[in-house]
Amino acid sequence: MSSQSLPADISRQGRMSPEELAAFLARPVMCRLGCVQPDGRPYVVALWHAYADGGFYFVIRERADWVPYVLADNRVSLCIDSEQYERVLIEGTLEVVEEPNVGGRWVPICREMALRYFGEGGLAYFEKTLTEPRWLFFVRPERLTTWVGGWAKRYKHSDW
Repeated sequence: MSSQSLPADISRQGRMSPEELAAFLARPVMCRLGCVQPDGRPYVVALWHAYADGGFYFVIRERADWVPYVLADNRVSLCIDSEQYERVLIEGTLEVVEEPNVGGRWVPICREMALRYFGEGGLAYFEKTLTEPRWLFFVRPERLTTWVGGWAKRYKHSDW
């Protein structure tokens, strides 16, 4: 692991401040959404997200394999983390904001995500796919936990 992938202060450990959380969630960091399949097994998918209105928006292709799972059981967990030892864990309930459509409220949200994650190249992708129907989902956190840095004291057996 290169020193460039470590946080500036590896000894820093603790929860993110509200300002750190907002800055972290504004970065192009992938979110993993966990849901439950009909047979009870977990299903996890990596997604772009947009943090706004006190929760997380997801713009999803109409025929995504996992959509029936969240329509049947809308309890989800989210994990947004980086290689720099930053982590946000969320438990919440997924809400359908819009059923699949073309040109809905999802358009500006998706545009912002495409730009944030891939810059101008992302905008080209976004514009090419505007005719594809998409869902707009929202997860309002019921529980949100943040962490930055190394080991929490409760996990350590010594003071090193």
